[in-house]
Amino acid sequence: MKKGIHPEGYRPVLFHDNSSGADFIIGSTIQTNETKKHGSKEYPMVSVEISSASHPFYTGNDKIIDTAGRVEKFKLSQARAKTKKATKKS
Repeated sequence: MKKGIHPEGYRPVLFHDNSSGADFIIGSTIQTNETKKHGSKEYPMVSVEISSASHPFYTGNDKIIDTAGRVEKFKLSQARAKTKKATKKS
């Protein structure tokens, strides 16, 4: 790497995809307290919910990724809205 052109703290960081279990080592300045051994070296680690290893656009697989119950919350709100609308018409 050329000296003096990268930000402070720039180093290799291991990004772990929670969906697929894939690991990527990418240069980053992100701060983390977690570490993980990859090969013979230990790297600072950041967990991510989705990456190119698990995203449907890159994998070609249709998959619903719902880590916070968003689909259920949306269906519930839609059901409530339909119920309110039906009671107003009556």
